[in-house]
Amino acid sequence: MHFDTPLFLCGPLRQPRQMLADQEYSGHTSIHDDAMAEKLGFRAGPIEGPTHFSQFVPLLAHLWGDAWFERGCFSAHFQNMVVEGESVRAFVELATPGARRARAWAEKADGTPVLEASASIGPDHGTSLLEQRLAQLRPPEKLVILSDLHVGMTGAQDEPVRMDANQHMGKLYPFSLNQKLARITENSPWYSDGTSSPWGRAIIPLEMISVLAGYTTPLAQFPVKQPVVGLFADQELRMVDGPLFVGEDYLIRREVVALSESKRTESYWVRSRIYDKSGERLKAEMLLNHATLKQSFADYETLRNAG
Repeated sequence: MHFDTPLFLCGPLRQPRQMLADQEYSGHTSIHDDAMAEKLGFRAGPIEGPTHFSQFVPLLAHLWGDAWFERGCFSAHFQNMVVEGESVRAFVELATPGARRARAWAEKADGTPVLEASASIGPDHGTSLLEQRLAQLRPPEKLVILSDLHVGMTGAQDEPVRMDANQHMGKLYPFSLNQKLARITENSPWYSDGTSSPWGRAIIPLEMISVLAGYTTPLAQFPVKQPVVGLFADQELRMVDGPLFVGEDYLIRREVVALSESKRTESYWVRSRIYDKSGERLKAEMLLNHATLKQSFADYETLRNAG
């Protein structure tokens, strides 16, 4: 018997933990600080978007097995912020056998959307959700905070990076991998015990690839005017030759691939390419929409209207 009924995988309700309350960049607290968030009109400091990615990993591993960790791509648009104490559930479309792409999304317990996403397995991913969104962007009318950036701008240097189990990941991510694993919503021995992993090495969790790629961001020296508060609006993590390993040296190269604006934000989209330490073999990529809040920049309207 055949039905056209769409079916979905879903995980349990989880309460992700806030670990960025002490985050600092450019000398000031971030939107993840409750006081700063409230000052900007938000209820409380939100949980960082990629934290939710962990809830999808068991579902995607169920669909695609080890290949998910080697060639998977998760491409997400964040819709509503989550604060600590709220419950979230992940959903993935139950793709037909042999399918290499699935729709994914997360909701709060009351059905409020948290994010929408495409999940796919490479090397041929088709067009990801964020590639669709990039193609639909309109050029910004006038940028103030990002007026010194241009599409095609690259980071100031190659950025050596690694993640050891007990390494503090800096002011942007004031915790270590082991501290994250004590609070992560979906833990696996593969993240800490190399002997249990199919690759014989401990692998970096999907949400922590964002941390690895963000660790050396200041070295790119993109000329964003400060002080300003930003947030992640869209993020794609794509494994090319994965997984990435704990305690392994990598090299990151960055490029501004788009500029855009909305009523509340100016955005710069950066593609960060993660190579092996020689810089020759591409291992993974992150596409990130850094959305800077106009209202957080002093005299924004005056500067925008001048000249």
